[in-house]
Order: sequence, then C-alpha cells, then structure tokens
Amino acid sequence: MTQIDPLVQVRIQIVVTGRVQGVGFRAFVLDLAKQAGISGWVRNLGYNQVETVAEGSRDKLEWFTEQVKNGPRGGRVDQSDIVWQTYSGEFNGFTVRSSR
Repeated sequence: MTQIDPLVQVRIQIVVTGRVQGVGFRAFVLDLAKQAGISGWVRNLGYNQVETVAEGSRDKLEWFTEQVKNGPRGGRVDQSDIVWQTYSGEFNGFTVRSSR
C-alpha cells in the first residue's frame, strides 16, 4: 500500500449543500482557511450551495475539509462533494469571491 505524504502540496474543491445561506458560512470558511494557513477562495453557488477551492499541505486540507463539512453554528451541511486535485500555486491568500 502506498503511503501519502501529509506535507505534499495539493488542491481541493469542496461543494457543500444545505443550510449555508444567511448563517455566515463564507466567513466561517475564510476564518478556517486563515487558521489552517491555506490559500484559495469561497463563494456562494446558489440558494443552498457554497463552493470552496483551496491549496495547501494535505494534512492542513484534511483538517479544513472536516471543519467545512461540519459547518458553522446555525448552518447545516446535508451533502459535501470533495475533489482532490493537483496543486497549482495560483493563489495568494484566501478570499471570498462574488456569487456565481
């Protein structure tokens, strides 16, 4: 079995569905990203979805993903779709983007 280096740089896309509007979900994700020291962005996708793309070490992104799946107090995550991708290094910090 191949072991994955937890410090390798990777990218992740997370789309969560649930009660994610009007509960400070994007601010929650921004705060988590700053705590983890990762880069990327978060935005609303519609009435009940938020999308996040983030880059950093695998171990930090695994922690970040678990927190995002739990959501903020007052929010509710019914579903989370997670796609691991190749690191690009394109981000400088973490931002909240305009809704799509």
